[in-house]
Amino acid sequence: MRDNRGNVKIFASGILCIFLLTCCWAQEEEKPTGQLPPGSGGLRTPPPPLPKYPDVRQPGETGFFIGVDAWFPVQGPIIDKGRASTFSDPSLSTLQGKPLYAECAEIGIALGLHNSLHITYFEDRASGNFTNANEIVLWNQTYPAGNLVSTDYKLQNAKISFDYLTWPYPVQNSRFRLKTLWGLQYTAIRTGFDLPLLPTTDSAGNPLVDAQGNPLSYQTQGSHWFMLPSIGMGVSEYLTRNLRLEANASGFSVPHHTTEWDADGSVNFRTGHLELRLGAKAFHFKTSTQSDFYMRGTQASAFIGVRWYSQ
Repeated sequence: MRDNRGNVKIFASGILCIFLLTCCWAQEEEKPTGQLPPGSGGLRTPPPPLPKYPDVRQPGETGFFIGVDAWFPVQGPIIDKGRASTFSDPSLSTLQGKPLYAECAEIGIALGLHNSLHITYFEDRASGNFTNANEIVLWNQTYPAGNLVSTDYKLQNAKISFDYLTWPYPVQNSRFRLKTLWGLQYTAIRTGFDLPLLPTTDSAGNPLVDAQGNPLSYQTQGSHWFMLPSIGMGVSEYLTRNLRLEANASGFSVPHHTTEWDADGSVNFRTGHLELRLGAKAFHFKTSTQSDFYMRGTQASAFIGVRWYSQ
């Protein structure tokens, strides 16, 4: 009997120990961990904020600027008959003379981080003479061979472009910029011709008349204009905050119709709000060849300009 009572005490002690260990383990499980269970509706600790990259803007990448350039093209445009012409005489002629300089103006407006809206305009005009070796047809006039033909022209171009920063992104401390250029261009050219040495009046000063009785005139003129989208690329390298290298090229073509492209490269020195620009630019155009006459030309030469920045 005593042995049985001892065994019962030992068994009861073991059960008590197991119960106490179980209670301790349960209390450990119920201790808060600092995280709320899903669906509890409590506030959670927000994640740490993302790291912020430095965004260094170089001079000219904020505010706006206005500028003027003097460009010195020397190549004259060319006129020739198109696919719609119905005559057999040649028309190929190069307009003579060169402008003192082409007048250029521009406006730039910063849009967002390192992007900008860029508006440019230029025009050049010139006049000169050449002697035609063969009979030629220009617009509505036929010029016999061996005459001194006077020419004049006026070329205009306007362009609006959204310059979008493409690389690097984020910019951080980079001094290099690669931008894609998305724009629209308008080009117009007017040409005129005459035979200045042939008389249009008699010795008494009376006007000469043609076979139809109209006053005799050798003057003629015509013009073409067109609009095209403009897609391209531009790069800039800020050697210092006051010295920048820049190059741009853009264009578009409709095969067998119109073509246009332009390019420029410059070295730019800035002091205060003013920037001096030295470089070269080129411009090419061709009006539609499907008309009676079409015109084309490529002008390339040096330019000098100045910009004023608001910031």
